[in-house]
Parts: sequence; structure tokens; C-alpha cells
Amino acid sequence: MRLVCESVGHRYGSLDVLDGIGLTVADGECVAVVGPSGCGKSTLLGIMGGLVEPAAGRVYFEGTAPAGSLNPITYVFQDFALLPWRSVAANVSLALEHHPLDAREREARVADALARTGLGEFRDAFPKQLSGGMRQRVGIARALAVSPAILLMDEPLSALDAQTRELLMEDFLALWLAARTTSVYVTHNLHEALRLADRICVLSRRPGRIKQIVAVGIPQAERAASAAAREMSILADRLWAAVREEAIDAEREIAHG
Repeated sequence: MRLVCESVGHRYGSLDVLDGIGLTVADGECVAVVGPSGCGKSTLLGIMGGLVEPAAGRVYFEGTAPAGSLNPITYVFQDFALLPWRSVAANVSLALEHHPLDAREREARVADALARTGLGEFRDAFPKQLSGGMRQRVGIARALAVSPAILLMDEPLSALDAQTRELLMEDFLALWLAARTTSVYVTHNLHEALRLADRICVLSRRPGRIKQIVAVGIPQAERAASAAAREMSILADRLWAAVREEAIDAEREIAHG
């Protein structure tokens, strides 16, 4: 499915948050959204997913969901959003419980999602027994269980330490390359954006407007190779140049405001 944002704007009271966002995410594409703190990245993601009604413009979808898709749109959040009294398998199954599935199909979907995220042997564990990276894997497995047509991710790795973030990013990339689910990935981390996305949408300071869209022409599977290092470094410098000054201004605004 294709996701289209058409002249999207939003405000909270008198505070303008987003203005004139026009963005199309193609079928099977991963687009990262970056920008300074407070520029409206998470608000934009909420509008894309129907959690927030835009003050202006609209979001719509084109095409049909893939076979077996139960939810057209699914989120992966920063805070894992797991129920502590449920096991790993029961947390993943939660996403399926309002769908008319028989017990066999529900169990098959849960088992498949756990296997794909390396959680099969942890199905009976509880969230408090897991590391942060493992808990986020449960959140990803829960999203995979419904076979979404569009995956929306709100800084899913930002709560993790650097080593765990790197490992989970590689795992997520492998999952995404296998399924090619249309995805929007909100992050503050430019390295994550460059590693995962086909294109990177840079938003300006509030009200967030599209300042630049950076295409990453190197296939994701080749970006970590030494042959791609120079081009990836050039792209990183370009991306940092696009966000640096406004990121400094936003930090000062937060510190003094």
C-alpha cells in the first residue's frame, strides 16, 4: 500500500506544529523522518496512523493490503507498551484477539512472529525477565503478527543502549528486507535513518515543514560494507548539515523555554 500526506498541517491551541506537509511513501518503501526536537515528527506519525486528526490537509492510502494482513496500519512504540502480567506469547497474541481467528491460526501467527524475532524460547517469559532489547523485540513481534500493510515506528530504538540498539537495528533491517512492508520510521538518530531508510525526510523547526528529502541510493543490504563507506559518509555530512543549526536552536529553546 502507498501512504499519501497531502498539505497536512496541525496545531495545538495557538501553537502551530506542522505546516503544509506533502509526502508520499511508496509501496514497499521505508521513509525516515528526522528533525529538531519539537518539530512535530511524532504528531505527523500520529496523523498518518489516524490517532490524530489533522487541522489541515489529509492522509490517505492507495492500493490493497497484502494477503493475510489483519491490520492495514500497525505501530511500534518507543516504550514497548507491553502488559507486565502477560507472557511474551500472550503479549504478541493480544494484537490478534479482536480478530475472528480460530485458536490454531492465532497460535500459528504468534509462533511465526516469535520465530522471526528470535523469541521462540522466551514465549513463556514475562516482560520483567527480559532486557530492553528483548522487550522491544516483543513489540516488533506483536506488529508482525498482524501482517500490517503499513508499519509506523516512533523512535523504537531510542530507549536502548548503543550496543543493543545496533544489534536490534540489524535484526529489524533483516526483517524489513524479507517483507518490504511500507514503513515510516521517526527517529532523532541520523545513523539509524541512513542505515534503514530509502529516503529521509528532514523537517524544519516548529512549525515542521519539509526542508529536504535525502535519497539513499545504496541498497540497505550493502550500506555496512566498506565499499559504501565514502558515499555513506557524504550522505551523513549532508544530513547533518541539513539539521545542525536548527537542532542547536531547538535545544536552546528547550533549555531556556
